[in-house]
Amino acid sequence: MGVIGAIARHLDAIIGPGVMLLFPLYASMRAIESPSTLDDQQWLTYWVLYSLITLFELSFWKVLQWFPFWPYMKLVFCMWLVLPIFNGAAYIYANFVRKYIKVGGHVSSSIPDGQRKALQMLSLDARKPVERFIENYGPDAFDRVIKAAEKEAKKSKEIK
Repeated sequence: MGVIGAIARHLDAIIGPGVMLLFPLYASMRAIESPSTLDDQQWLTYWVLYSLITLFELSFWKVLQWFPFWPYMKLVFCMWLVLPIFNGAAYIYANFVRKYIKVGGHVSSSIPDGQRKALQMLSLDARKPVERFIENYGPDAFDRVIKAAEKEAKKSKEIK
């Protein structure tokens, strides 16, 4: 059990840096270069959670010394956050962060007041294409789309 026991006792120190730092750094650089925002959410959320774990460890290191399984629990949790088969960080973002934290965002000042207020109520994902539409076709075109949608909603309501 000498070599195998030593590896088992120090598994977190052997695998940890690769799982918790090297792979996420590589994946984060790839996410920066990709056009998709989904991988950005995954890796930004991972780094926020990893920072919180690190702050927790730094703050409670005296208490954590008494828990011999803490490094292994941290390794397993970080593997769940990182590994593409689980995408735990994206899961946490979608199911916890996004629900409870409303991320504001700057809406262009060239958009009329009424439309700006409506855009601020949209999620960030929905707001971007609408702002692009307004930039490309103008605020009047956006008003026409809204009026057409209201008209369709009234028609479908009358049919019921």
